[in-house]
Amino acid sequence: MAKPFTIYKLTILNMLDKVDFSLTNTQICNFFLQQEYTGYFQAQQAIAELVDAKLVLTESTHNNTLYSLTAAGKETLDLFRDKITDGIDRDITAYLETNQMRLRNDNAFLADYDRTPDKDYAVRCRFQVRGKNLIDLTLTVPDKKRADTICENWKKQSETVYTYLMDILIQ
Repeated sequence: MAKPFTIYKLTILNMLDKVDFSLTNTQICNFFLQQEYTGYFQAQQAIAELVDAKLVLTESTHNNTLYSLTAAGKETLDLFRDKITDGIDRDITAYLETNQMRLRNDNAFLADYDRTPDKDYAVRCRFQVRGKNLIDLTLTVPDKKRADTICENWKKQSETVYTYLMDILIQ
């Protein structure tokens, strides 16, 4: 029987394999906490070790880190999939089915900003579906407060902005 910590890591790999979008740190940890499999810090350690081993890829945004499975992670999961019990696999499937729309929507609208050489802020707003950008918009603003505001509002308004732009541009 595999050690519990190994099972935590395989569970994360399995979760990432079952979705066609990235998961956030919070989404992964919520699964472990809701199922009472382990605590927050053990889940964090498992994620960190998977990242260090390059089995999971990270993408940082303004207020989140997204995780996706690498080819090496998929290969590792395939080698050790039999260590995941049917019960854990059913729990993962149920969690993802119950929360799939919310999980997908939480990760579809990404916003982040960087400082430009001119000391402005370049705010990048994206709307992704299945890892493909439907919109990738960069706006330059003069201050951090506006950059933060755009990032916060993007999640609330991105569908409206996308629809509006599409309507105008394809007329």
